[in-house]
Amino acid sequence: MDSPNHLLCFSELLEDVLRERPQEADGIDSVIVVDNVPQVGPERLEKLKNVIHKIFSKFGKITNEYYPEADGKTKGYIFLEYAAPTHAVEAVKNADGYKLDKQHTFRVNLFTDFDKYMTISDEWEAPEKQPFKDFGNLRHWLEDPDCRDQYSIIFEAGERTGIFSNDAKEPIVVEERARWTETYVRWSPKGTYLATFHQRGIALWGGEKFKQIQRFSHQGVQLIDFSPCERYVVTFSPLMDTKDDPQAIIIWDVLTGQKKRGFHCENSAHWPIFKWSHDGKFFARMTQDTLSIYETPVRKNTSISAVLDFSWSPGDNIIAFWVPEDKDIPARVTLMQLPSRHEIRVRNLFNVVDCKLHWQKNGDYLCVKVDRTPKGTQGVVTNFEIFRMREKQVPVDVVEMKESIIAFAWEPNGNKFAVLHGESPRINVSFYHVKNNGKIELIKMFDKQQANSIFWSPQGQFLVLAGLRSMNGALAFVDTSDCTMMNIAEHYMASDVEWDPTGRYVVTSVSWWSHKVDNAFWVWTFQGRLLQKNIKDRFCQLLWRPRPPSLLSQEQIKLIKKDLKKYSKIFEQKDRLSQSKASKELVDRRRTMMEEYRKYREAAMQMYQEQRPLRLELRGGVDTDELDSNVDDWEEETIEFFINEEIVPFGDLA
Repeated sequence: MDSPNHLLCFSELLEDVLRERPQEADGIDSVIVVDNVPQVGPERLEKLKNVIHKIFSKFGKITNEYYPEADGKTKGYIFLEYAAPTHAVEAVKNADGYKLDKQHTFRVNLFTDFDKYMTISDEWEAPEKQPFKDFGNLRHWLEDPDCRDQYSIIFEAGERTGIFSNDAKEPIVVEERARWTETYVRWSPKGTYLATFHQRGIALWGGEKFKQIQRFSHQGVQLIDFSPCERYVVTFSPLMDTKDDPQAIIIWDVLTGQKKRGFHCENSAHWPIFKWSHDGKFFARMTQDTLSIYETPVRKNTSISAVLDFSWSPGDNIIAFWVPEDKDIPARVTLMQLPSRHEIRVRNLFNVVDCKLHWQKNGDYLCVKVDRTPKGTQGVVTNFEIFRMREKQVPVDVVEMKESIIAFAWEPNGNKFAVLHGESPRINVSFYHVKNNGKIELIKMFDKQQANSIFWSPQGQFLVLAGLRSMNGALAFVDTSDCTMMNIAEHYMASDVEWDPTGRYVVTSVSWWSHKVDNAFWVWTFQGRLLQKNIKDRFCQLLWRPRPPSLLSQEQIKLIKKDLKKYSKIFEQKDRLSQSKASKELVDRRRTMMEEYRKYREAAMQMYQEQRPLRLELRGGVDTDELDSNVDDWEEETIEFFINEEIVPFGDLA
């Protein structure tokens, strides 16, 4: 007789086989129904079967197919049976909504769903009423009368996390907690939620008191990403993935807390794995040189093979991707519009080594950085292919650079870009202007810069050139309207630079995660004037709280800019009041202290007078309080004291 340990070992060895063993309901659970299939006769049936098999065999092994017919044609729906129920579920998730052609879009359902919906009671039952949870005003920080932005900091090596309001004098504590997160924190794109990391999952916090709003259970979670609309959150854990139940990457619904779908993950090195369209209606991922595009709520839209990289437009549902050269076929960059999948622009490229896609913040321009090896030349030449997205037929301009490129960055809300190029110690920064006449003009170049990073202000015009880490924290504050250096400074060993959402302040910091000494964050004005040096024990991370897009129209914003001088006077007066407020507070505090002393003195004098009879009695009627009040009655007495007598001989005086 086999022992229990022997049986257990046998089960472990045959785990894969046992998982695939037949179940009672396999005949139903593995079947899907596909509607809106073309109705064809016998002459086209074989071709249709080949097309269907090619599409649906990607989700698993198909063991049986059935095409119902009537009057010599197929009926427009079919039944497909897979080897396992998980394959059927995968087919429903990915193929439902698949557009075969203009007239046929598949609707795919599990066969068991028909049985489930047939047994639904005809009597309506009212859903159970759920209690309302009031989390407070989730955007309360926007109502600050002084328009102070907030930021989060992690310090004491991750033991403490705090939320502060930024003030020119010193930070103002909003909330501070111990062990609020186990690793780091993330703000959602519009600043509504603060995400914290825990071994068992993610927690979202918000409202005036930062109450817990939502939890997502994902054991060993390490990475997180939000959709731009804040409706979905993506989490990654290397601990949870299994062959049949993908759990490495999970997409969650933020409002309900429900899991929308799980995905396998081969490599998390390039996070985020999913990239979202600007409105959160689409997302895409790369898997083995294949670009897969999904439509929310989590439905497969299309796949494109041989793609090496892609990027969404920040302003439109347009995706840009590039395909490498294949023998005599050149590399190409394609701009595709969704959901129509219309290719609005294709650009062929030759002798390509690599491409990088850089969108301008509003989606007005796309820069494709193309590294090429021209025939008959040595080394790599870089071309910047500038796509003008708002013009007819999307014209392309080219800027060629023969030096190595260190960094590239578009001006937000503008039409300039900056490039760091060259080799240390001769690192140059060049500023280009994309003009309306179809030309790209070099407007300024600074040579011999100590910089390896470019940080534009969120509002454009101003930027910081930073030499982080190995370059010892060299900083240059530049106004690109006339390309002048406003200030040159240094924050030794700085590891990070963070602009506030308004572009008024910028923070440089030395993180304990990258450098174990001098951990602090400094606050500067956009012009490079140092306001604060905030030293926090083992400071780790600072993140500004994002602001949602303005509710003002473009006309209202233009009107405000037009009347800026009028508003400036109001703000200057408010600043003066703020400065004098400190002096007023000091005077008021001193006046209060003087008033307290006066009251104390009066009380002491009253007690002194009340105790006078007792003092006279104790001193035999002598009023020692006023010894100088009866001078005429005094008597003078002289007292002599004999101290010493000594005789000193002087010798003979004759």
